[in-house]
Formats: sequence, C-alpha cells, structure tokens
Amino acid sequence: MTHATGTGKYEALLERCRSLEPVPTAVAHPCEKTALEGAIEAGEKRLIVPILVGPAAKIQEIAKKNGIDLGKIRIVDVPHSHAAAAKAVELVRQGEAELLMKGSLHSDEILSAVIAKETGLRTGRRLSHVFIMDVPTYHKVLIVTDAAINIAPTLEDKVDICQNAIDLVLQIAGRTPKVAILAAVETVTSKMPATIDAACLCKMAERGQITGGVLDGPLAFDNAISVEAAKIKGIKSEVAGDPDILLVPDLEAGNMLAKQLSFLANADSAGLVLGARAPIILTSRSDSVRSRIGSCAVALLAAHARRRTLQTTS
Repeated sequence: MTHATGTGKYEALLERCRSLEPVPTAVAHPCEKTALEGAIEAGEKRLIVPILVGPAAKIQEIAKKNGIDLGKIRIVDVPHSHAAAAKAVELVRQGEAELLMKGSLHSDEILSAVIAKETGLRTGRRLSHVFIMDVPTYHKVLIVTDAAINIAPTLEDKVDICQNAIDLVLQIAGRTPKVAILAAVETVTSKMPATIDAACLCKMAERGQITGGVLDGPLAFDNAISVEAAKIKGIKSEVAGDPDILLVPDLEAGNMLAKQLSFLANADSAGLVLGARAPIILTSRSDSVRSRIGSCAVALLAAHARRRTLQTTS
C-alpha cells in the first residue's frame, strides 16, 4: 500500500525515535511472512520489543522458511488467532505490553478483543482509525480519519474521531493541529448532512466540546488543501491550505481518499487505532514492511507521550 517517496518526512519520523527506548508490544498472530518481518524489523530498529502471541510452532516454521531470525524474542504460545487476540489484549491490560500490534488476523477479530466489556481496552472514547500520510506533494504529514473503523459516524462519533486525532498530533508533534472537516462543498446545506455535521463540530470546538485544535468546515477537498482554491472561493480560513488533519464524512470517502493518496500520489502511510487504553498498530495484510515500520514509529512516539502524561499525573 505504500511507496518510497524520498520526501524525508518518513525518515525524519524514524530519526525522532532513535533516542527513545523501545516499547514492549504484543503482536497478535504474526503467522504470515510480512506480518512477522514487520514486527522483527521494528524490533531491530529499536522501535518496539516484540512479544509474539500465536501458535509457537507455526511462527517458528514461518521464520525458518523465510530466513527470519527470531533470536531471543518472547513467544506466547496460544492455539489460534482468536486466542492470540485475547491474549495480546490481556498482556496490555496487565502492563506487560504498552502497544498492541495486529499480525495476520482479521481487523474485526483483534478489535472485538479490544472492545470486549470485561476484558478489553475500552475507555470513554469511541475507537477511531488514523492514516498518518507522507504525501510527496504536501508540505507536512497529513492525517486522514476515519477511513477504517466507523462506517457512517454520527455527529457524536465525529467528536471522538476528531478529538482522538487532535490528541495524537499534540502527543507526537507538540503543536496545535488544524482540522479540515471535509464535505463535497464548503457551504452548509440540509441536502448534505456532512456539511451540517461540519458546522456543528466547529461550533462545538468554540464551546469547548472539542479541545486542542483549530477546526474549519465544511471545506471541499480543493479548498482544504489549497490556499489558492480557498481564495478563489472567497474563504477566509486559518486551516485552508495548511491542515494537519482531514476529517472525512464517512468511511467510504476516507478509504477512497487514503488509497488515492497512496496509489496515485505515492504517499507513504502508517495506520493506528486510537481511543483505547493503548495505541493499536492496525496495518493491512497488503501493507509493506515500510508501512508497518512507520506505524510502529508513530505508536512509539504516542506511547512515550502517554508515559510522560502518566508521570505528571501520578
């Protein structure tokens, strides 16, 4: 899903991680070559300390077949993917791991374990997914949310989706993010519910129901990304031409946008799930090792920011 861009934003992300201590990470069911390689390489780059959770014999067989050196990496032996998801979540709950990483099982399998009422990693927030994208034609890292979990989010869902993304930027970049709330047009109309949601979200931010970011919307994609396009339309906005976050109307729009940026604009992408007790590295089975490494790097920065928050509040 990702491509080498040479723009330097991906490399700068890894550079920021060099001085940080790797974080124990429960990898659920890494029973396929790319999933296992991604976890091992992230370990070698000192981003994570992988704890492999799955059928031990199968993991060792895949490693041997593909020349992957497992060294002294801990393997927690469980019989199948369902058990791997539950056990990996348990390791995070018990504090043995600070991050959760999806291996080669289905996303809904790991997310079901995460949202389980008694044994999961729920918080008061709704879970949401972010694509952190290094787009060669854009001047900074761009976050697209939500393109993987919430299919048709309500206004209340969008509040959490927005807040999760804002909090991530505050954690990993330490600056106030600009949020462009996307629709097909930049005017509010009852014929397009996404425009009404966008207007409501902006007012909610003014009233302190969403904090830490600068919001504007509805914005069409052109005037969200381009200052010139916004000027032509007569839009005066701090966000237009400079967003950190693109909040999409629904999953279909977000998924198409993220994949277009990957395949047509050669963007590198990393994927994380936010809103749980720990960041969740949720990559697609078609993702490259480079994408998995990028996801681990962002998760590492988020985990260290979380550590600092816990230290200051304890």
